Amino acid sequence: MNKPIKQLAIIGPTASGKSDLAIKIAQKIDAYILSIDSLSIYKEIDIVSAKPSKEELSQVKHFGINVLNPDDYFSVDVFIDIYKDVKDLCEKEGKNLIIVGGTSFYLKSLLHGLSNLPIIDAKIQAKVKKDLEDLQSCYDLLVSIDSVYMKNISQNDSYRIEKALLIYEASSLSPTEWFKQNPPKPIIEKLDIYNIDVDRDILRDRISKRSHKMLSMGLIDEVSYLEQKYTRLPNSMGSIGIVEVLDYLDGKITQDEMLELISIHTAQLAKRQQTFNRTQFENITSAKLEELERLLT
Repeated sequence: MNKPIKQLAIIGPTASGKSDLAIKIAQKIDAYILSIDSLSIYKEIDIVSAKPSKEELSQVKHFGINVLNPDDYFSVDVFIDIYKDVKDLCEKEGKNLIIVGGTSFYLKSLLHGLSNLPIIDAKIQAKVKKDLEDLQSCYDLLVSIDSVYMKNISQNDSYRIEKALLIYEASSLSPTEWFKQNPPKPIIEKLDIYNIDVDRDILRDRISKRSHKMLSMGLIDEVSYLEQKYTRLPNSMGSIGIVEVLDYLDGKITQDEMLELISIHTAQLAKRQQTFNRTQFENITSAKLEELERLLT
């Protein structure tokens, strides 16, 4: 029987020092690191995502980084599968686990869980695939069946329309009714969560410096390469740092304006992250980076 492992999470806004702290703690408690970052999971998006360097990645075994191509589908259910695999590996190899990153929604999903989906056989899959050839009709049908569920789904969101249609065809229930009858179950029952509390002015300064560092590291070349290889269509190409560079490449803004907008939009993201972290978790320890480092190391 595998020995139970110690798990903890380190969260905080972008540019708050999470990665460095996680590596220090991981080395002390013999842990692997699982990244919860919606951009670092993609290969080739290196500078924009500010993912750990090769040297940092070599110090401690990391997961959830460089897993998918930028045009691959990714959502929280993919992340949960990654978490389950990493946890099994930690138990097998006798390692602890540190979950770290800025996309705290994924962490909340681990604590709250996802609902199971109905059994979807090949016949239903084939029918739905054929129906989806007329996406608008599928959308209209779902709105007539379940307007509440569909109110936040765009009529062009083929993935979520397909998911809703599969649920309906496989269960004969509206998505709302299905999820009501099949509530989510937590994947992690209990977890110590440590949140890095950063003064807003300090954070803005760090974000500005990081934006300039990204430029010197080859930000524009990276985004140009990504656009050539993957086009602008994947969801990952709508990320902060990519959108502003694309506007610069289109001649809409100057390089100075590009850097300023990256900093502004990143600071706005950091503010949203801080609000989410403060309001969405129970039993959370919030402190300055130095205090958390003393506490955990």
